[in-house]
Amino acid sequence: MSTTAKGWMMTEPGKALQERSFELPSAAPGEAIIEVAGCGLCHTDISFLHMGVKTRAPLPLVLGHEVSGYVREVGDGVDASLMNRPVVVPAVLPCGTCELCKAGHRTICKAQIMPGNDRHGGFATHVAVPARYLCPVGDDVLATHELWQLSVVADAVSTPFMSVRRSGLAAGELAIVVGAGGIGIYCVQCAAATGAKVIALDVSPAKLELARHYGAAAAIQVGGLSEKELKDQLKAEVKKLGAPSMRWKIFETSGTSAGQRTAFGLLNHGAYMAVVGFTMDKLEVRLSNLMAFDATLRGNWGCDPTLYPEIVQWVGQGKVKVAPLTRKFPLSEINAVVDKAHHGQLTERAVLVP
Repeated sequence: MSTTAKGWMMTEPGKALQERSFELPSAAPGEAIIEVAGCGLCHTDISFLHMGVKTRAPLPLVLGHEVSGYVREVGDGVDASLMNRPVVVPAVLPCGTCELCKAGHRTICKAQIMPGNDRHGGFATHVAVPARYLCPVGDDVLATHELWQLSVVADAVSTPFMSVRRSGLAAGELAIVVGAGGIGIYCVQCAAATGAKVIALDVSPAKLELARHYGAAAAIQVGGLSEKELKDQLKAEVKKLGAPSMRWKIFETSGTSAGQRTAFGLLNHGAYMAVVGFTMDKLEVRLSNLMAFDATLRGNWGCDPTLYPEIVQWVGQGKVKVAPLTRKFPLSEINAVVDKAHHGQLTERAVLVP
């Protein structure tokens, strides 16, 4: 039986989203129909709309890949116990059966599905998704959170979590988070939860104050600082914290060329730099620094969906806080919310609720 859904579709770059009704066929084998509880607005959605990034599926397309909701229908081969359960939908859904997936490289699965990019996404009443990696949410977590708030786990929390986990960051080490807003505030929390000493960098005093509140041991406002001045301030903070002077773990979460340039300029001996944010801008750097410092530069596309149950538990246990950092908006107000987000007028992560 098909489902009549309503969603807000991107029809042209730079144009307002349009509300349209569309039919979702009955759940295909291996898939599920999700009644959306909330869908977070991500910088990637803004990039599709206003920054020239192209979706893989043709327009018109319902955007949105940070989805939480209830399973309302399952196709053949899907565990029937998922029916009516609250779930978080991973932002990147690998096939689980190809050679890359079997080898543990699920984030680069060539058959992966990203809602709001490869097919209609979560800015709608319902969305159809592969069911293999849906992450059920337990009553213990829902006792302290509303399901719509957990939509941000799908990307804003899970992507920096994966980046921190990959880096091997450990207690006592130094983590530098470049860009404390957006996903950066979750990266600060994930890094701090490991017991590492975290220094946040940003141009915004307000974002740096928030970073301090959520786990940063120190914060530096980088606006107007030369590279030498920044390094001098960092070294002073590192000394005060008793943190290591080398082998820094640097997480670029701003998604700007300025942030990427800053992060790359902080490489030192044995350092590890993770590119977590995204920009279409190009950057000229001296790659030989990687050789000279025996340093590592790593990209980070989404999160391995097998990690989502642990991430949800971190949220439930308060290791990563999402409730104070999310704000609910009616889905009907999406164009106004997108405009505010595009112009940097939101302090919390916007979640659109049908």
